[in-house]
Amino acid sequence: MTNTTAVAAPRPVALITGASAGIGLEFALRLAERGYDLILVARRRDRLDELAARVRSAHSGQRAEVVAADLADAAAPAAIAAEAGRLGMNVDLLVNNAGFGTHGHFEALSSEREAGEIAVNVAALVALTHAFLPAMLERRSGGVINVASTAAFQPVPYMSVYAGTKAFVRSFSEALHVEVSARGVRVLALCPGPTATEFFDTDVAGPRGPVRTVRDVVASGLRAYDAGVPVVIDGLNNQLVIAFSNLLPRRWITRIAGRIMRP
Repeated sequence: MTNTTAVAAPRPVALITGASAGIGLEFALRLAERGYDLILVARRRDRLDELAARVRSAHSGQRAEVVAADLADAAAPAAIAAEAGRLGMNVDLLVNNAGFGTHGHFEALSSEREAGEIAVNVAALVALTHAFLPAMLERRSGGVINVASTAAFQPVPYMSVYAGTKAFVRSFSEALHVEVSARGVRVLALCPGPTATEFFDTDVAGPRGPVRTVRDVVASGLRAYDAGVPVVIDGLNNQLVIAFSNLLPRRWITRIAGRIMRP
């Protein structure tokens, strides 16, 4: 008679960018509740260390690893992927949440800041997806959640670069969803409107309209991810605004947005 010992299946792994605050932090907490080991990525190591300790304390035996990186650096995505490999963690869910916005007359904004915005919101998102998607396709499981914005649905004067980057994220995610969904991998563009985060503490003017909580946004995202849909707009009010804007000529909507967002 042979004695056999059952070996526990490895936990799934989620890598979350911009995990030090806001939507990214909330994704970390909710995914830890779902049993994911975590790779937490952001610039602020002290905040990541606090979050990792919080996760380990609440979920005994789960891993929460910290990778401090600035996604404005073109070398950061490859370094993050290499660190995940060094840690022996195969990423099952990539949450591309890191991003920021700028607000003002385009010609008055710093060209370096705008370039960094494109690097973080677009280039790093694409590079990280490229780094982790092939292994998901080989396993025929896993997924990517890309945090876009309701700004993805229309031009936004005085936030022209930000809205442009989010339009890219939405389009990229929808296209990739079609490419990979039949092979067992999900891709979702999560499109929040104004949300109670540090987003408005930087270069961006205060929120216009009702503000949702990060818990609302992440709950919407995870429900949509579970359902396997390509795009979700968080919140009924935001859904109605986008539906209404689709009924009007695009030039009208852009002019209205310009009046609202004028510095």
